[in-house]
Amino acid sequence: MTATVLRRSCGMRGSGAEVPKKEGKMTTSIKLAVPTMGAAGLNAERSGHFGHCDCFTVVDIVDGVVSEEATMVANPPHEEGGCLRPVGLLADAGCNAIVAAGMGMRPLMGFNQAGITVYYDAEHPVVGDAVRAVAAGEAPIMSADQACNHHH
Repeated sequence: MTATVLRRSCGMRGSGAEVPKKEGKMTTSIKLAVPTMGAAGLNAERSGHFGHCDCFTVVDIVDGVVSEEATMVANPPHEEGGCLRPVGLLADAGCNAIVAAGMGMRPLMGFNQAGITVYYDAEHPVVGDAVRAVAAGEAPIMSADQACNHHH
């Protein structure tokens, strides 16, 4: 993975994994992957379909605040490993959530089995806008009805 530093912090609220703080309070933490066309970053174009993206922009959201740093996870061609390959790549990168406009039932089930929450967003073409939708709680968890019904 190649780290890309983003020098911007955005106050955003959302839901995610609850992890203990030192004081004994809980904090909400999401390590969100966003399918991206071209180079990774909050200003990049979000890919309409996760399996055909060039890479994933990975952003940490803690207590609704987006980290200043984002990382890039390369996505191999769709033919190399099929539609379940990104599940393993993102799990290995420590992601616990992804936001996508489309994916098939097999990868949706794979992400669910890996403990990675899949959020649905088909409205925001820019990575940062999709991140803000998840952080604000505006992106629903993807259901089987929203999964693509054809093989990818």
